[in-house]
Order: sequence, then structure tokens, then C-alpha cells
Amino acid sequence: MIEYRLRSQLHVCPWSICGLVLLSGVLLTPATLHGAERAVALQFENLTPINGTEQWDWWQARTASVPGPQPLWVTTMSETGKTGSHNFHDIYQSLSRDAGRTWSHPVIIPALKRTLQPDNYEVAPGDLWPVWHAKSGHVLATGKTFNFEDGERENRLRERVSYASMNPATGEWGALKFVTMPEKDHSGHTITAANAGCNQRFDLENGEILLPVRYWRDPKKHNYTTIVVRCSYDGETLSYIEHGSELTIPKGRGLYEPSLTRFRGRYFLTLRADHSAFVTSGTDGIHFDPVEEWKFDAGQPLGSYNTQQHWVTVGGGLFLIYTRKGADNDHIMRHRAPLFIGQVDPDTLRVIRSTERILIPENHATLGNSGICRISDSETLVTCGEGLLGLGKRKDENNKVLFVKISGPPQ
Repeated sequence: MIEYRLRSQLHVCPWSICGLVLLSGVLLTPATLHGAERAVALQFENLTPINGTEQWDWWQARTASVPGPQPLWVTTMSETGKTGSHNFHDIYQSLSRDAGRTWSHPVIIPALKRTLQPDNYEVAPGDLWPVWHAKSGHVLATGKTFNFEDGERENRLRERVSYASMNPATGEWGALKFVTMPEKDHSGHTITAANAGCNQRFDLENGEILLPVRYWRDPKKHNYTTIVVRCSYDGETLSYIEHGSELTIPKGRGLYEPSLTRFRGRYFLTLRADHSAFVTSGTDGIHFDPVEEWKFDAGQPLGSYNTQQHWVTVGGGLFLIYTRKGADNDHIMRHRAPLFIGQVDPDTLRVIRSTERILIPENHATLGNSGICRISDSETLVTCGEGLLGLGKRKDENNKVLFVKISGPPQ
């Protein structure tokens, strides 16, 4: 049953009819929003999921789209134990050549296995985000490392900005590599445990990459500073060139898991914090205005906290993917389901409440660790692995990697 309520309540209307969007019991045309922004009519299509196994869940699942006469979709996934939140092991991939109607059986990527190091640490690549890098013709996945002393105790201070690439012509993945970061930031603090885990990057037309990165300024204090690093990539090596603003807050773990996009010539950055979520924008992709907390257009707090938010640009609109409190979801860890989408006013940096809708409904699993794959100006794919089923009513079920294709008006 599809349900809808008044605008001030929960919105549960993930569909559109004849180019018109039905939200909150009100039929909206593209011109019904107040202010300069126009509502973009979106359509949603649930694609075939990938099932987990009895032993493992698939977490941190994200997809890259390789263009061509027969486009190739590549989904990478972390093999994850069913107990604990960081029980990460090997990286697997599943392929689709029919736009997500069918997926190949997940197989391990040999170059991205969890491996035992000489110092008795087991190192697992993780939080990967694969993206088609047009200039090199490769799928480039950026992320981080998880480091387990004696295979058990995680040491966050050993994290690094990791990356690996796949040549679609051969299907082969290269070895895991690491970005060499400066020893100190602009303020003179050390750059410790830098990583790009779960971070949505933006690739420039000249092949350079704007990669959001977070790090500790003080190895004794778990508080993140976020930067965007301008990088070069020659098909082999991802190299640091420069970074701009250094963004943090003193509260909790600071600002982390940043995601970046560009819209109408301006760059937008969303950032996770323990107690809330923050947003900022800038003109060159590395320097940004002071951050502000995410809010709805009427001024109410968005209610997203302690998890990721990501960007979608489709159909001429700017959208945020997020989870939040206040959606009959107190039984979900950190309110990480359902997964919402809402249109953002790029001038005010606020989510337009009347456009909010549920992208993936809550089903006794967390949905906070999603990924975005931009296929074209009018199509985007959202990939999301269900998490922490062992804590809820579905503890005996296998998890699923869910896919929703978002379509907007042609541009």
C-alpha cells in the first residue's frame, strides 16, 4: 500500500505520474515551488537486488557505469561479518550489462583481499567508491584501509587514502595503492590517518580529481578535519597536488565522510558530524564558505546525524540523499532508514521540504551507507547495501544490495 500524509508529516510517495510528482497529498508541477527553484519531476525504478549469503553481508556497495555501446555497470562490495560494524574482509564485484536487470554472481577481486602484513596487522581495503574516470578509461575506486592488529583490534591511526583501478577492456584490477599526503596541513598540524572512505568525489573535464579527504590533526584526539584534495591521475598513480579549506568543528569527531558535487558552476560539500550534518559551497572545488547545519527550507533542522549524505544532480536539479530522525524510525540504529531524497535550493543550501520523498523504505535494516552513480544528465543510480540485520526482526535473513534508478527530464 502506498501512503501519504500532510506536508508536516511523513512523506511516503516515491513515484511520479505523467511528469508530475505527487507529494504530501499535493500534485506538484515543476513550477509549484516557491522562490527561484523549480521542482524537478523524478521517476524511480527499483532494479534487481544482489543477495548476501548465510555467512556474509555485502556492505559499502557502490556502482560505476562504464559507457559504451553496451554499458557496463560494476558494483564493488565489502564482504562483511554479520556481527559488529567494522568486520570487513575481502572486496567482491558483480557486473551487469543490461542496466541492472541481471547481475553476475559476486566474485572476489584478488588484488583487494584482506591480507596479513609482516607486522602482524591484517589490512582490508574498504569504504570504496568506484567511478568511471573518462580520461584514463579506467574505473578508479577510492577509499581507505581498515587495519586490524592480530586480526582483531582495529587501529584507526593507520588508515590511509587508498585507491585501485580496473581496466574494463580486460576486467583486471590493479594492486591497492596509496596517495602520498603532506606531513602537515596549512595550519601546521600533522595530517594523521588521512582517508577517503565513503567519500563522493568529482572528476574534472581535464582528468584531475577533486577528492574529499578527512584526517586527524592530533593523534591523541579523534576529531576529523575535512579537506578537498585536487589530484592528478595518469591511469597508474593518483597524486596530491593541493588542497584548500580545512573544515572542522570541536564537537565530537569533527567533520567527516564528506561528499562533493558541482551544480551550475558551483561546488557543494556535505559533511557528517556526530550530532548533525553540515553543508557548504564554493567556487573552485577546494575552497569553501563556513559550514552551516543542514535545514529544511522553513528553518527546521534536517535531522540527519552520524551518517553519510550524498549528492544527486539529475534533470536540472540538485538533490540530497540522506536519512533522518522523525520518520517513525526510532527502532533503527541512528535512524539510518528509510533513505530519503529531497531537492536542494542551491542559493539557500536548504532541503525543500515539499520535495522530500522516500527513496528506499525502512525494512528493519540500516540504509545509511549508500552510493551514487551518475549515468547521464537525466539518469542516476543509487546503490545501497542493507546493514545490521542481526539487530532487528530480520536477523535470520540475508541482506540485499538494493538499486534504484532515478530519471529526470532530459537536459
